[in-house]
Order: sequence, then C-alpha cells, then structure tokens
Amino acid sequence: MNRKNILCAMAAMALAVSFTACDNSNKMDEKGAAAAAAAEKSGAQLIAFVEIDSLQEKYEFCKEMKGKLEQKQKNAEAALASQEKNLQAAAKNFQNKLNNNGFNSRQEAENQQRAIENQQNQYLASQQRLGNELQSELVKYQEALLDSINHFLAEYNKDKKFAFILTKQKGDNILYADQVYDITDDVVAGLNKAYKGGDAKAEAKPEAKPEAKAEEKAEEKK
Repeated sequence: MNRKNILCAMAAMALAVSFTACDNSNKMDEKGAAAAAAAEKSGAQLIAFVEIDSLQEKYEFCKEMKGKLEQKQKNAEAALASQEKNLQAAAKNFQNKLNNNGFNSRQEAENQQRAIENQQNQYLASQQRLGNELQSELVKYQEALLDSINHFLAEYNKDKKFAFILTKQKGDNILYADQVYDITDDVVAGLNKAYKGGDAKAEAKPEAKPEAKAEEKAEEKK
C-alpha cells in the first residue's frame, strides 16, 4: 500500500454517529441556537454535521498517527529497496558468470541459481510481511479514531439533542449543508482536549481481552 492509498483510506473512513466528550465550551452561534430552538418547538429532528477533512487536519491524534504511518511506510520502502538492489546485483553477477563461463561446474551454477531464487523468495516474503504490518497499523488507527469519536459524541449529544450527526467531505452525497449546523470546531476542540488529557488511544492499540486482563491481575497478586 503506497502513501497515497494510506491517506485515501484515512480520508474515506465513514465515521459513525456518536463522540468522549470533553468540552462543551464552544457553543453553536446565536443563529444556530435559534434554529435549534425552533426545531425543538416544532418537533422537527435536528441534524448536525462534521467536516471530516477538517477534523483530520486539526485533530492532534490524526496528525500524529499520520506521521507515524508515513514513517513506517518509508522504513518499509527503504528495507525493500535494499533487498531488491542486492537481488538485482546477485542476478546480474550470475548472468555475467554464466555468459563468460565463470563457473567451474554445472553444479556450481545450479547452486548459485538456487541461492538467487531463495533470495528472491525472501524478498517477496518481506514485501508481504511489511505490507501486512502496515495494513494492520492502519486498521488499529482507524479503530482507535472511531472509538474516540464515538465516545465523544455520545456525551456531547446529551445536551445538544441532535437526531443525526452526519459526516461531510469532498465528493460525498451531501450537495448542500447550512454552516449553522457545522459542529466541526466543537468536535475538534473536545477531541483535542481529551487527547491532551490522555483519553485518546495514542498508540492505537486494541482493548485487551478479558482473559488477558485476568492473567495480568493474577500476576499482580503474586
């Protein structure tokens, strides 16, 4: 997966409708408050939206994880490039010796050919392994991001009473959205406050399984 694919995957995530709430200091402006009051009075369902592109640019957790993922990718690309260079050099050396009768015997030539094949298999295995590791890190990041947002919105919406909180980004199906109902700044401020306070899963690690937690407690008692 190249860098462009990583960024596209991060930008294309469908964020669910729920956020760990941490800050209600940024309120909707007077126009928004009036619209909310009118909607509540008429019994209409109030809808808000979050600009995902903006959230990913401003949410510290997203920025840090993006940097870590890109660095992991650069390291993987460098490791593969080194292996590929060595493989090409070995193949070229083999071909030169073969063309110039540089082998003492057919057996020697076959042995070197097998060594190059093994080297190629190792390269392909490394390529697969590093690709899987990068994909796994991306999945962990996505899960941690969704988890932090879901927890935030769940608390945030206790006061706001939105019926729906939608995601909005370039190229989606929302052709128009009144900025009165844009709660992106509220959400980013709350998420960053939670992240700085240590609530966000900075390392994007999954929750430990119950049996694992039980083993940890048993170890502590010893």
